Amino acid sequence: MTRSLAGKTLFITGASRGIGLAIGLRAARDGANVAIAAKTAEPHPKLPGTIFTAAEDIEKAGGKALPLVCDIRFEDQVEAAVARTVETFGGIDICVNNASAIQLTGTLDTPLKRFDLMWQVNARGTFLVSKTCIPHLEKAANPHILTLSPPLDLKPKWFARHVAYSVTKYGMSMLVLGLAAELREKGIAVNALWPRTTIATAAIANIVGGEAMLRASRKPDILADAAHLIFTQDARRFTGQFLIDDSLLAAHGETDFDKYRVDPSVDLQLDFFVPDEPPPPAPLSRVTSA
Repeated sequence: MTRSLAGKTLFITGASRGIGLAIGLRAARDGANVAIAAKTAEPHPKLPGTIFTAAEDIEKAGGKALPLVCDIRFEDQVEAAVARTVETFGGIDICVNNASAIQLTGTLDTPLKRFDLMWQVNARGTFLVSKTCIPHLEKAANPHILTLSPPLDLKPKWFARHVAYSVTKYGMSMLVLGLAAELREKGIAVNALWPRTTIATAAIANIVGGEAMLRASRKPDILADAAHLIFTQDARRFTGQFLIDDSLLAAHGETDFDKYRVDPSVDLQLDFFVPDEPPPPAPLSRVTSA
């Protein structure tokens, strides 16, 4: 398979910032087309970037960008965004289900409207976006669906502290499991990708752990590089997998993981939902010289 995404079209949800934008930028460096499907059209006081600033960044990186205001909870908006992408670029080669909502609270502290939001964005949104893209992916030469969701490691510890969030994230992973089997004969790859450590995003800064956790995180680039590797695999062979970013990269020859650290002097923070096995391919603690 070719290792370039030149001329390929990616439809990425939640691509105005963070992991989604990083995946788009990595593809743009190959000369890909990137549809940025996200809600943020106006600057937000606590969140960096809009679909328009993301589009500028993608164009500067060498790709072609299409900013699309799209709330994936609404079928008409998703259908319109996908149709506009096909009209602009002639098709869709890769669908990336990156958009996600998070609230790390126990059952009694989780308002029902917040559970509804997480369900509608995480599980239902992934289903809707995938469903809408499939007819166009069927026409692509090497089509991929990639969902940012965890391996199906269904241990109680991953549910005990935030049942609502966990159910919706594993809902995304169950969709990967099912769609991979359903679409295998069509030659559409469906895989999941998840970070071993926390990733330096607005969610980490504003919701999970603040500045200290940002410093203990890796940059979104590690997921972008892992996603690029997935997209350049043979879709008929490389499907139905639940992948951890650093393990995947190490299996394909990557040895330098320090370049992904936000602060090399700080121990890395493990993310949620990471299985105990296999062990990480690179140290997560600080490496000091003698």
